[in-house]
Amino acid sequence: MKFVDLSVLINENTPVYPGDPKTKIQPAGILDKDGYEDHYVCMGTHVGTHVDAPRHMVANSKSLDQIPIERFIGRGIYIKINNKKFDLEHIKQTDIQEGDIVLFHTGMSDIYYKPEYYDNYPAITEDIANYLVERKVKMVGVDMCSIDHEPFPAHRILLKNNILIIENLTNLGALEDKKFKVYAFPIKLQVDGAPARVIAELL
Repeated sequence: MKFVDLSVLINENTPVYPGDPKTKIQPAGILDKDGYEDHYVCMGTHVGTHVDAPRHMVANSKSLDQIPIERFIGRGIYIKINNKKFDLEHIKQTDIQEGDIVLFHTGMSDIYYKPEYYDNYPAITEDIANYLVERKVKMVGVDMCSIDHEPFPAHRILLKNNILIIENLTNLGALEDKKFKVYAFPIKLQVDGAPARVIAELL
């Protein structure tokens, strides 16, 4: 049994989407002084590897705590995006089935700590988002800061149909030509999204 960690490290140097609050980590208990170590962590709900709930962009929709646990687990589908351009016909060649978790590998994670990570990243188009809705997938994940650009049409299409979104994935190259199962567990917050530990189990 082999697992691949698809999650980025969260600390005070973790990049954040432009305009989002930076992560702050402060000691709340010092071992030598208090007899225990503890920390106060302040961070946005969309920092690092995280899951978007429908409530993120759809009014009167579900928050993370209202999502059944089985929605965070599923057969993984790896799709490599060549030349950083999403192409519907290329995606249609992949055997995407109902309940799958589709992960798109663009290569953007290679520049995760560089400013250009947030510049000119490719976007999932509306026709691709609608196709994924037709295929009834559970989740869509990317190694990018966002699946699309403002005003975020793909976000709204997927989330309106209760398809969860994973962003800021890493290590997706390890899944190429592999069969795997995805476990994407966000913190159980009653809000619009949360950091998650996402792993792939190679089968």
